[in-house]
Formats: sequence, C-alpha cells, structure tokens
Amino acid sequence: MSALAGPDGRLRCPWAVSSEDYRDYHDTEWGRTVHGEPALFERLCLEGFQSGLSWITILRKRDAFRRAFEGFDPHRVAAFGEAEVAQLMGNAGIVRNEAKIRATIGNARALLALPDGESLGLLLDRHRPPEKPAPQSPAEVPAETPESRSLSKELRRHGFRFVGPVTAYAMLQATGYVNDHLAGCEFRTAS
Repeated sequence: MSALAGPDGRLRCPWAVSSEDYRDYHDTEWGRTVHGEPALFERLCLEGFQSGLSWITILRKRDAFRRAFEGFDPHRVAAFGEAEVAQLMGNAGIVRNEAKIRATIGNARALLALPDGESLGLLLDRHRPPEKPAPQSPAEVPAETPESRSLSKELRRHGFRFVGPVTAYAMLQATGYVNDHLAGCEFRTAS
C-alpha cells in the first residue's frame, strides 16, 4: 500500500486518511522539526502516554493533557507532588494511568537534571537515524531502529521512563528527526 488520497484528493500516508484529527496532525505536525525543550518534552510525554493505546486517543485528549500538565513546562511538572498526582488521577480528560502520570513527573525531573550543556534536543540529535530513501509502503517503516534502541537506553540512563525503543522511534518520527512520510505522500517535502 502506498500513499492514499484523502477526501480532498491529496495523497497522504495511509494512516492519515481515516479521520480529520489524523489528517490535520499528519499535514501540519508529524515529521516536522520541533524546537525547544517544552515542545520536545510534550511530545515525549504524549508518546509515553500513547504506549499501549491508539494515537488518536492521545491526540483527541491533547488539549486536556496540556492543561493538566501546565503546558508541559518541565519546571512546573517537576514540582508536582502527591496532591497533583491525585488530581490528575481524577481528571477524566486525560489517560488516568498512575504509572504514566508518575513517569511524566519523573521525566520532567530527569530533563532538568541533565548535565550542563545537555538537552533533550541534543539527545535526539545524537540518535538521529541516517537518511534513507523514502519508504514506498508502511511495511518499510520500522517500529524501532538501532538508533531508537540506543536513544531509549540513554534516556533511561538519565532517569527517563516509558521511553522504550518503539516510543523513542515514534518520538524521532513525530519531531522531525526522521522522515517516514511515504514516497508518494504530498507532505513528505514539507517535513
């Protein structure tokens, strides 16, 4: 299966044609370069929350996640304590998984504890897979790579959680560190 035409006739990656939410995300965000620690931290947290769930679930709850986690400001999230965990567990607007909530708070603390001169962006950049030809079909898009396994290991070494190799690769895709738009996708060059 190669790129598919959406309702507007534009060719997209097949996963992006099933809903307007997916289409908007695909067309305007997925695979585009993301800058700044809060924006990268948000993507890392959302990818972690997605683990075991459909991305559409997270995408549709994204605004609620942003409110609940104070715009994913790592300084604010790192200060969350038991009262905030309890409040988040009662928030029906987000995924109420205590392990993922605690991991998000812990990941904010891990981000702030990175050594001087280190950043999430630099970690991602060091684990950027080499450029490769555009995939012709979804079957050619890996779920993980040697680079994502290495990134996962390094993030865990720094104290991050819910950052397995598949989550790490999804993070690299979502933030433009790898371009997995299919060859026929009209949005490949916009990434």
